[in-house]
Amino acid sequence: MTDPATLLDRAQALDAQALAEIHDTFYPVIYRYLSYRLDDEQLVEDIASDVFLRLLDNLHRRDRRVRDVRAWLFGTANHLVNDALRRKYRKPVEPLEDHESLADGENPEQAAEHSERQRAVRWAIRRLTPDQQQVLTLRFALEMSLEETSALMNKSVGAIKTLQFRALATLRRHLESRNGE
Repeated sequence: MTDPATLLDRAQALDAQALAEIHDTFYPVIYRYLSYRLDDEQLVEDIASDVFLRLLDNLHRRDRRVRDVRAWLFGTANHLVNDALRRKYRKPVEPLEDHESLADGENPEQAAEHSERQRAVRWAIRRLTPDQQQVLTLRFALEMSLEETSALMNKSVGAIKTLQFRALATLRRHLESRNGE
């Protein structure tokens, strides 16, 4: 990848190659980040696209508020996730059960147990605060370092450690209460 500062300068000049490089570099990681935060694949695709459209709109307006493309993209994605979750809680919708195919060598009992574990973890994660959800997604799903997470969330490394510790403790409590332990 080109130097991020140079890439941003070129993108702010609306250089098509720079914009394409930003999209190609960051779309997969933004998509993965969103898919860990949301259960709805269509919504993930919509928000991922919206993040990049907002970046383009911002660059067209020649707003010089984008100083770090990566941080701006993750920040925008986080805001859009929070907006989507607020809308969802106002109007809860129960999705139809999807019929997942069995993984190679997996019997129906294993598949059911795996599916139930995933459902329990998603249920517990939805009960965390947005900051707790974000820190766990960045640290574990996207395997970002404390420093990277700190920069993206605009918090100190110590605050990230504390937030992560509390998020994991809360997640564990939610899972234990769901399992009746």
